[in-house]
Amino acid sequence: MNQETIRDKVREGYAAIARGGGSCCGPKKSCCGADDDSPEQLARKIGYSLEELAALPEGANMGLSCGNPTALASLQPGEVVLDLGAGGGFDVFLAGCKVGRNGRALGVDMTPDMLAKARRNTIAYRKQSGLDNVEFRLGEIEHLPVADASVDVVISNCVINLSPDKPKVWREISRVLKAGGRVAVSDLALLQPLPAAVVEMVEALVGCVAGAVLVEETERMMRAAGLTDLALNLKADFLDAKADWNDPLYRAIAEKLPRGAKVADFITSLEAKAHKPSR
Repeated sequence: MNQETIRDKVREGYAAIARGGGSCCGPKKSCCGADDDSPEQLARKIGYSLEELAALPEGANMGLSCGNPTALASLQPGEVVLDLGAGGGFDVFLAGCKVGRNGRALGVDMTPDMLAKARRNTIAYRKQSGLDNVEFRLGEIEHLPVADASVDVVISNCVINLSPDKPKVWREISRVLKAGGRVAVSDLALLQPLPAAVVEMVEALVGCVAGAVLVEETERMMRAAGLTDLALNLKADFLDAKADWNDPLYRAIAEKLPRGAKVADFITSLEAKAHKPSR
């Protein structure tokens, strides 16, 4: 598929999630666990606290995460934070609470239905938190609608793998960061190339698997974008847990793997952090 076709498939998949409450894997609560797992249970399994989840507007958490980038970023009061692929606003609202009244949390998403959902959720966020410090913008993460050197922190949660032009995404991250700013993302990455039969699955693309790249390729792209102080942490236990959750997408992927191979032999959850040089 060419870049525009990939974007269209991803946009269609996530628009359906925003409208119907299903998932990238079919008509179930989320694409990150078994049918009886709620988004809250899934978020707890990947590191979000009960206090964080209790502060969210209803519906902001759709179970689409593969990590907790707001925790990785160690957000501080007064900072400006940008979330790539904000969805219903899950991490933006958490970031807004952390940066406080003098900070700002921005979210960018290319799916109008997701953007509409996030903006509706903003009403409840303002009422619950007493803060008016979040904003959502329509745009692609390869072409961020954000000024140069204007944000302190960039975060993203299981989104960069969906991009058909990942080097451009990392260059955009570097562009919008202030000198000395930092990036902290959670994403899916590959330990070894996937079989062609998996790469060709549209549901695996929308489900954050088929578009993932090798860990070392992510590192190369980050360095090429001018980022420094790289820290990449593999979270293999996340994929092991997904096997236990009996996720339907991962069952389908497992059926296309070589005999005896596990999904966790190919895919890992990756925490990636870096800084933009201060000069």
